[in-house]
Amino acid sequence: MKRRLIALATDRTAALNAAQAALEAGNQTEYQSQMEKVANMNAEIECIQNLIAEQERQILSVQPSAAEVRDMAAERGTQLLNRQSVRISNMEILRALRNSTNGVLLGGTLVQPTGADSEIHGDSGAISSILDMVQVEDLTGLSSYEVPYVVSEFDGTLANIASNSGAQRSTSTDPVFGVAQISPVEITTTSFVDRNIAKLSPANYYAKVQQMALRALRRKAAALIVNGDGLGTTVTYGIKTAANKAGSAICATDTYSSIDVDTLDDLYFAYGADSELGGQTALLLTKADLKAIGKLRGTNEKQRLFTITPTGNGNTGMIADGGVQIPYVLAPALSSGDLIYGNPMHYLLGLFGDYEIRIDESVKSIERMHAILGDVSLGGNVIEHHGFVVYNKSVSAG
Repeated sequence: MKRRLIALATDRTAALNAAQAALEAGNQTEYQSQMEKVANMNAEIECIQNLIAEQERQILSVQPSAAEVRDMAAERGTQLLNRQSVRISNMEILRALRNSTNGVLLGGTLVQPTGADSEIHGDSGAISSILDMVQVEDLTGLSSYEVPYVVSEFDGTLANIASNSGAQRSTSTDPVFGVAQISPVEITTTSFVDRNIAKLSPANYYAKVQQMALRALRRKAAALIVNGDGLGTTVTYGIKTAANKAGSAICATDTYSSIDVDTLDDLYFAYGADSELGGQTALLLTKADLKAIGKLRGTNEKQRLFTITPTGNGNTGMIADGGVQIPYVLAPALSSGDLIYGNPMHYLLGLFGDYEIRIDESVKSIERMHAILGDVSLGGNVIEHHGFVVYNKSVSAG
């Protein structure tokens, strides 16, 4: 099914490019023929995606037995102790990305070594829950993945039946399409533990290494979703930098001077088409900007304008704005003043291979610490036209 999906995605892109060329050449017959192919492939792709999603849901819902977990952990722990690398499969990464509590795949209590704590304290807080809300797909085997989307649809035309009888009808406005490309970048992660962790049993050793490696991966991926890769030539796009193959911005943008009573209303009503209010949305912001919203007061200085109710692991919650309930997600990777509003499912994060983990003793040898080094290829982009509104605080506002 994966191979068929990859082939269909390639064929769909070719047909869409052919349709665009025919449209530009004024060949309506060829355009309609290619668009019919695209529609048929879209239907087949949707069916296969639904099947794969259900298969993955079934796999994710079935946890390995305790004996299987111990055996796998012991085997991988022994590999790490022998300075070999281990690979965490995409299915395991999917489980980890969907587990915002601690990112651990293995259950049970970990035994700590006597005389030294294997944790490095001060960096164990919750990681942005945006990872639990976006789409995640296994794209192993692809060099890139293209997702066509509609920028604007056909428009209908009106005509007087009596006066236009026998006359050529006006041509409808042609649709406009975009293509969001998802290409991978290599993400490297680094965590440190005291060397006394090696005194653990192989199973507990691996569980601790895995926990820290996956937390590091979640932090990197959460930042990537918001800001993109930050490279000189962008390869992987975040919500703030999302662009299609033609170089056009995918998300809507606007600026504001300061957070005030109208800020949330402006975002709420700026999102979605004129005929709708967007559903399944969330507000991404920093803790400092959430605090600024919470501090807003009306004419009664003791009366808050907005009620903030944290939920889940503390980095999600609801903002009550009169009769409107706006879900929020803390995103530390955002610059203070940047607000993002939209449906997180409009962002697609692709996994382009396994997560390789290894141990290095030389990096911090003088501190008697081991480095947990991870390497993985991830990519992402927004796949819906104006899937988010990016609200930037104007520079002149300070």
